[in-house]
Amino acid sequence: MIRKNLGYTHIPQAAAGLLNKYHQYYLNPYINFHRPCFFPVEAIDKKGRVQKKYPYSKINTPFEKLKSIPDIEHYLRKDVSLDKMQRYAEQMSDNNFAERMVKARSSLLKQAQRLVYVETDYLRTGSLFD
Repeated sequence: MIRKNLGYTHIPQAAAGLLNKYHQYYLNPYINFHRPCFFPVEAIDKKGRVQKKYPYSKINTPFEKLKSIPDIEHYLRKDVSLDKMQRYAEQMSDNNFAERMVKARSSLLKQAQRLVYVETDYLRTGSLFD
């Protein structure tokens, strides 16, 4: 999922902090609260094998799937509640959050590209490898 979102270009180690912030504030919330996923329904066929089907009626976000688990409040940390997560999910529509994430990703990649130029310039001029 990460490479699908960011692509396969080299991201310098100096951009690791930026990348972590992007994942924390944009990618992870998008995946958990706004991106629909297929959830399987398992059925046993005539030969006794488990067969998974992915019907359109089972498309949910991971948060919606979490809410469907009985007594889920019992398993959450004390500082986390379904109400807080529901309010967070409703702050933006799915499309608005996706647009915001795309803008943040392009900004991240521009900053990472600048760091690549800084690293290569450092190695070219007056480096220890001359």
